[in-house]
Amino acid sequence: MLQTEFEFTLPCGLVDSQGNLHRVGTMRRATALDELESLEHPQTRSHNSYISLLLLSRVIVRLGNFSQISPEMVGSLFATDFLFLQDLYLQINSHEPELVETRCPQCGTHFMLDVRR
Repeated sequence: MLQTEFEFTLPCGLVDSQGNLHRVGTMRRATALDELESLEHPQTRSHNSYISLLLLSRVIVRLGNFSQISPEMVGSLFATDFLFLQDLYLQINSHEPELVETRCPQCGTHFMLDVRR
């Protein structure tokens, strides 16, 4: 079965207005509509880099106690967390193969290795 949601733990975390730290969340695979609507958003037209905030806010389904993630919330993350989430997005939405062929350095046996997280 295809995995569509992936749990993550942010390196730093989102601090809410009460000072609570939120680090654990869930990201889902993006749909074509996520990507297309983010590209067509008015703020993306004037600021190309805004697309990352929009995409991440659409595909993060939970972060700590929050189940609605806004672009402003994503924008308020520490840079370390933002880069972590961009990397995770690319990993789970990549079309690169998840299996690689390798060889055991000790016995020489060839086998397939699952490189998914």
